[in-house]
Amino acid sequence: MKRLPEVDTVIVGGGWTGLLMAKELTAASRQVVVLERGPMRKTADYADDMDELDFAIRARMMQDIRHETITVRHSTKDRALPVRQYGSFLPGTGVGGGGEHWSGISYRYMPEAFRLRSHYRERYGEKRLPEGHALQDWGITYQELEPYYWKAEQMMGLSGKAGNLNGKKMAGGNVFEGPRSHEYPTPPMKRPYLAEMFRQATEKMGYHPHPLPAATLSTAHKNPDGVMRAGCVYCGYCERYGCMIGAKAQPTNTLLPVLAKRKNFTVRTGCWVRRVIVEGGLARGVVYVDSKGEEFLQPANTVVLASWSINNTRLLLLSKVGGPNVGRNLTHQVSLPAAMCFFEKPLNRFMGAGSAGVAIADYDEDVIDHSDLPFLGGGIIYTVCYGFRPMANFGVLPASVKATWGSEWKKAAMHWYDRTGRISFYGDHFSYRANVMDLDPTYKDRYGDPLIRMTIDWTDNERQMALWMSKKAVEIARVMGAKEITAFPGYKRYDASRYQSTHIQGGAIMGTSPENSVVSTHMQVWSVPNLYVIGASAWPQNPSVNPTLTALALTYRSAGKMTMRA
Repeated sequence: MKRLPEVDTVIVGGGWTGLLMAKELTAASRQVVVLERGPMRKTADYADDMDELDFAIRARMMQDIRHETITVRHSTKDRALPVRQYGSFLPGTGVGGGGEHWSGISYRYMPEAFRLRSHYRERYGEKRLPEGHALQDWGITYQELEPYYWKAEQMMGLSGKAGNLNGKKMAGGNVFEGPRSHEYPTPPMKRPYLAEMFRQATEKMGYHPHPLPAATLSTAHKNPDGVMRAGCVYCGYCERYGCMIGAKAQPTNTLLPVLAKRKNFTVRTGCWVRRVIVEGGLARGVVYVDSKGEEFLQPANTVVLASWSINNTRLLLLSKVGGPNVGRNLTHQVSLPAAMCFFEKPLNRFMGAGSAGVAIADYDEDVIDHSDLPFLGGGIIYTVCYGFRPMANFGVLPASVKATWGSEWKKAAMHWYDRTGRISFYGDHFSYRANVMDLDPTYKDRYGDPLIRMTIDWTDNERQMALWMSKKAVEIARVMGAKEITAFPGYKRYDASRYQSTHIQGGAIMGTSPENSVVSTHMQVWSVPNLYVIGASAWPQNPSVNPTLTALALTYRSAGKMTMRA
């Protein structure tokens, strides 16, 4: 093993949180090395990436499942089996990580999400909480995080409309959100046809529609770091693709332009980190293997784990760091096609952007009274016109079409291709004691290290919520004028083959003490004070909406703590 010169900080993972942490630390004169498993990426690479077979079907930008996968089981009574084809989530790889191929929907969490257990206990009583839950408060409040939310929104240039500006409710925005100190940096994106139909229908029904908060620019914008990006052209190639003009905020077009000018920053690609080295109660560095198979020790005064939630957790377990709470509180965002809608008129759905849509938050978190409902929790009902390419979206048909092959099926598939819309639902996934991650005793990766094992299943709380929200989506579809509607059939067991967002949370949760968490509210491992674990692995449970903006806000906060310590 070759020992490299010591640096101030080594960061494992070159995605959103890793590169943001690097930007903040290098600004404070820290010498930073980022280790990334995948290749380098840049905006110029995406000029010819509109190959649906390569990027959307064969998942070119995702982790290579031949080299590493996971194993999954529903309970400890079952045998876990390896996932050989990614379905329920798509972990990214390469510089920028999942932030390169994401859709860009960027909500803040509701204020009660940060003290969810206390909130529900106060409003409904302890007995109302789901059986076997592992809910706990984050140890931080929305008010504490709000300034960091704003910093992240400025850095990405979020497009949207405030619904609660310093406590004043603003028409056209999300009136149920927590108070904002500022309006969005850029105006809302344009509304494609389906989104406008959804807006009109929900407004007519008495809901409060608002534009999805988008990390894709509605207009050209320069952020506080001086990075200039173009406005969106609605080409329809966002999720699973990098943006060819840089309109969608990605780590490579917002953070790398700043880092590239700093001599105290280095990013190394093709580096597979296998262990964090801890001696005398402190992290001394990491061991990694490069693309040629050579093993290195990178010593550092501070170590930051900034990879995907599952990978952060796995590295802690392999390194035997973090204590008995590592692996707890595994959650996977409830994400489902609540209603498939079939219309008589074409929708031009080949155009759009990953976050060009409209939502209602009238059922988010605890906006409504759950006293007489068969579940706790909630989420947003929305439609997004992200550009429906023909390979992945062809052949979705209403129930009236009975043919499953042949000329009749082809004719129907052609007819309905541009007449199909989707109303979706993002919802809470509570943490449960039974849903955990650990190391698989049987299956290993190419280096002989155990794979991560997920033990996860849906409970009646998620099943009841999904059915209830699907009924609401069907009602909206009817008012939109859908000719036929296919409702979500409901959850049974957790299905690793159906894509349901890459938003995996937990494993290294945050809290107020070592007894209930792995890291502090500044993402600092309790037992190893110079080891930080950032990203959604710190979430005690999954609030309804997407995690990226909150991960960035907490990274800003954690970086402030680290630079103050210096």
